[in-house]
Amino acid sequence: MKIIPGITLKIRLALVALFYCYSLQAQKMVSFTIDDVPNTGLYQSHRFQPRLLAKIDSLKIPVAIFINEQRLYYTDSLTRNIALLNDWVKDPLVTAGNHTFSHVRYSEVGIDTLMTEVIKGEAISAELAKRYRKSLKYFRFPYNDLGKNELMHKQGATFLQSMNYIAVPFTVHSEDWLITQLYEYYMAHNQLKDAQRIGQQYVAKTLAYFDYIETLTDKKLNRDVKHIYLMHDNALNADYLDDLVDALKKRKYSFCTLEDALTDPIYAQTDHYKEKFGISWVYRWIPDKASRNHLMRKGPNEEEFEQELQRLRK
Repeated sequence: MKIIPGITLKIRLALVALFYCYSLQAQKMVSFTIDDVPNTGLYQSHRFQPRLLAKIDSLKIPVAIFINEQRLYYTDSLTRNIALLNDWVKDPLVTAGNHTFSHVRYSEVGIDTLMTEVIKGEAISAELAKRYRKSLKYFRFPYNDLGKNELMHKQGATFLQSMNYIAVPFTVHSEDWLITQLYEYYMAHNQLKDAQRIGQQYVAKTLAYFDYIETLTDKKLNRDVKHIYLMHDNALNADYLDDLVDALKKRKYSFCTLEDALTDPIYAQTDHYKEKFGISWVYRWIPDKASRNHLMRKGPNEEEFEQELQRLRK
């Protein structure tokens, strides 16, 4: 049989392209998302140096931030605080999102207040995004509280859609908002060894969460999911983000934008959870409540950090 070189070459190129696409799909990927930006108290205490933003730039990883504009008024340095937010939004690695103005808990304040908070929460952010030719299309509920019942879930979703916002989920988190309280206590009291211990435990705990969530997603689906990691703008991450990133790189993770992560079909699943608590979407996708609770109990927890914090407060 005569081999036609042109067709053979096309077939070879197609196979190469197929292999390349498969390789891209097979990569372990995660999008880092940061709530409660900007941390103006930390900014002021560190001589107006944006340490977490500087760390992100040094690591060259894309992030999405969720802004509480009320934080601009937490200190008496409003002009500098707005400049800080400007630096966040203009950074090419940063995608900006709305986190309400004052971090209200939706299940407690109701839909009318949520609507006001969302609109008020974009007053400055939307202008900054426009200035740098970016969109402000992502929203994350404070506390990941989507409402205390099905009606509130529907009301919140309908309102966000009317505002052209995309409600952002997450798959992995490690309660860094709690752990940083220990870290900041030890740093403030010059107990540097304890602070270092907490920082290292934070990284280890986060990796344990990644491991566990992977058993519920990647191993179940027999493919690598594009995960979304939820963290906060705090001192712990300003000091230990590079350690976490290095550890994930050793586990073959690469870092993608939020927009890219949300293309994963896993995020198209139905959210069956209609309560107020801020659990991972991996659990929300489970229809059966008993199965959901069982898997949540099996996973890592922060009990040791809670107990240590209680001891310090006594």
